[in-house]
Amino acid sequence: MIDAMQEVKKASGLLTVLVLLAFQPASGQGAPKLPCADTDKACAHRAMKNHAVARIAAWKTALSMPVGDRIGPASPQLVEYINLDNILNGYPERPRAARPDAALLADVKGAIADLPPEIWNLFRERLVGLYFVAGLGGTGYTEYVFDRSSKPVAAFVVFDAAVLARQTANAWATWKENTPFRSAAGYKLRARIESDRDDNRRNAIQYILLHELGHVLSVGTDLHPPWNIRPRDVARSMKYPFFDLSWKIDRKADKYRSLFDAAFPERANTVYYFGAKLSAADMMPAYARLKNTNFPALYAATTPGDDFAESFASYVHVVLMHRPWQITITRNDAVAYVFNACWGETRCAEKQRILERLLGRSSFEK
Repeated sequence: MIDAMQEVKKASGLLTVLVLLAFQPASGQGAPKLPCADTDKACAHRAMKNHAVARIAAWKTALSMPVGDRIGPASPQLVEYINLDNILNGYPERPRAARPDAALLADVKGAIADLPPEIWNLFRERLVGLYFVAGLGGTGYTEYVFDRSSKPVAAFVVFDAAVLARQTANAWATWKENTPFRSAAGYKLRARIESDRDDNRRNAIQYILLHELGHVLSVGTDLHPPWNIRPRDVARSMKYPFFDLSWKIDRKADKYRSLFDAAFPERANTVYYFGAKLSAADMMPAYARLKNTNFPALYAATTPGDDFAESFASYVHVVLMHRPWQITITRNDAVAYVFNACWGETRCAEKQRILERLLGRSSFEK
C-alpha cells in the first residue's frame, strides 16, 4: 500500500538520480491503451492476476540497484497495471506516467534524507521502487509483488506527483483528517504534524512516505492478514500479533471488525477521502471514544493494514523524529477537544513494543 533506501550513498547518490530523472521524459504520458474496457472488471481481474509487474521476476533490474536509486516515472507496464486496478475497483481515473519537476524532486529527496537512515535497512529486499504518475485518484498506492508460488515478497509504491505538489504538512494533514466528516456549522478540525517553522511541502511528503513504508514493511510478515485476500479466506490457524491487538474476523459478514466496535460505533462509519458518512458534530464523540482504544489515529481504525501503516508512520514521526502530532477540534471558535499521539501511554504500549522490536529501537538511540 513505498520506497526505501539503504546504501550509504543515499544523500549524494539519490540527488544525482533525481537530477537525472528531472531531465528525462516520462514514458506513457498519453492516455494508456488498455487490454480491458473501462467497465470490464472481470477482464481487469484476469489481466492483473497474470500481469508481469505483479511478479518478482519483472523487477530483477530494479532490485540489482541500490534501493535509493529505484525511483522515477512509472513504466508503461506499471501504468497499465494501475489502470487495471482502477477499473477493478470502479474508479474513473486513468493514470499516466509523470515526471515530477525539479522542485518537487528536491522535496522528495529531502523527505527521504531526513528520515533516520537505519530505517532503510528494513526495505532493501521488500521495496522494488517508488514511481510517479498523474491522475492516480489518490495520493499513494502500494501493491504486492509475488514470487513463483504467489507469495507476497515485495511491493512497489506509486505516488501522484500532482497531489504531492499541492500542500504543506499541516494543510495536508488537516484536509485528510477532515475527509471522514461532512461539514456542520460551528465545527472545525485542525491537524498539526509540524511546527510552524517546519510546516512545508517536503514534510507533508515525508509523512505520506512513512505511511506507505509501513505497508511495505508488513510484506511477508505475520503482522496482519494480507490485504489481497478476503477476511473469510484468512486461515483460522494463523496468528497475527499486531492485528490481534485490535481486530477480529467476522467470517459470516466477510469483514474485519475492531475489538472496540461496541464502545466506538463511529468507527464503522469512518471513511476517508470519499463519501463522508459522519457529521462534523460527530468529531468530538469519535475522538473521545478513539482515546479508549489502542488506535493511535482515526485513520488507523479503518482497516488492519492502515492500522499498522499509520501506527508505523506516527511512531517514527513522533518518537524517533520528535515531531508533533495533534488533532484540535473547535466549536464556535473555542477549543472543544484535543487528541494527541498515544506513544508512551498505556493504551498503545503493546503496539509500541511490537514497533520497537521491528525497528530495533535501541539502534536509533544515541
